[in-house]
Amino acid sequence: MSEQAPDLLFDLNLTEEQRIMRESLARFSDVEVASISRQADEAGKAPEGFYDKTAELGLSLLSIPEAFGGAGVPRSVLSNMLNAEDLGKGDMSLALGALTPLSFVNMILDYGTEDQQEKYLTPIADETFKVATVALMEPRATFDATSSKTASIETTSVLSGSGYVLNGEKSMVALAEDALHILVVAQCDDRDDGYVGAFIVDKGAEGLTIEKESFMGLRPLGLYRVTLRDVRVNVDARLGSDARPFDVQRLADLGSIGLSAAVVGCCQAVVDYVIPYVNERVAFGEPISNRQSVAFMVADMATELEAMRLMVYRAASRAEQGLDFHKEAYLARVLVAERAMEIGTNGVQLLGGHGFTREHPVELWYRNLRAMGILQGVAIV
Repeated sequence: MSEQAPDLLFDLNLTEEQRIMRESLARFSDVEVASISRQADEAGKAPEGFYDKTAELGLSLLSIPEAFGGAGVPRSVLSNMLNAEDLGKGDMSLALGALTPLSFVNMILDYGTEDQQEKYLTPIADETFKVATVALMEPRATFDATSSKTASIETTSVLSGSGYVLNGEKSMVALAEDALHILVVAQCDDRDDGYVGAFIVDKGAEGLTIEKESFMGLRPLGLYRVTLRDVRVNVDARLGSDARPFDVQRLADLGSIGLSAAVVGCCQAVVDYVIPYVNERVAFGEPISNRQSVAFMVADMATELEAMRLMVYRAASRAEQGLDFHKEAYLARVLVAERAMEIGTNGVQLLGGHGFTREHPVELWYRNLRAMGILQGVAIV
């Protein structure tokens, strides 16, 4: 018999580990996240002890080496992306907050030396929720981390003696007030090619100011303006080496995948909510879903959701395999930013006057989904 040809079909089935994790995350998202979503939004912060519950899931611990207190599980972009989607279905704000330390951990794993990994990852590998975050965005309408290699970043780092001096402003930095460490992305003056580097700033550093920002959505997340005025860090606080230089494009692309996944989860919550609503809501003697305009709108929402999901999965799959994934991550981000806003708008529209009230969660989801078009550098998978 001739040798059997390899199976050329692609497989969308989950691994056994991913299936078990998804089942756990789905239960947690329904019971622990969705149930407090409105409460957290009203209060503008996560309930006391919530993030400690997320720490028990091991989201940040899994890929930290055992020598530094973690589980030592090989990092999986796909698994992290699936976790973001499942948590995002419960509440997008709380999902991004729970994943904030993971963003920092992944950058240390990508670019940190063994000494840096031991120094910065060991404190995070704890049974209680320890915060470390990434500061990428800057408060300018023209800022776009994916626009070029220089990423229109104006925060600067100047080599001075045995360290660097950082100056600049960062905005929408998740959980910055509670962060043990902030990974600040800045221009490097010791390179003449517009190179962008990353520097770890410890909590309480002299010249570091953190102020709460307020936005229409993501209220429980806690987004902060971080100002650096002559903040000094040691040479060993810089990530990257000649062998593996820091890549701001990779950071932005992995963030696009994670954020898009959380948004897909939120959109799934919208679709799951409006379908029974339009089937049960009676007007003129029949369910409003009997009207073609309503039925077609729901069908369009479900169709766009599946398209978004597959594009995000494809980008994550390529990243998992070590293939170039910049184009896929960018296209996924563009599609999700556009269609998620449409799904959120239609969700409000389908509920009519009820969609405008706080009695139903669609207005909350609508406000959170607006962030997809502007937020960068969070949920780095």
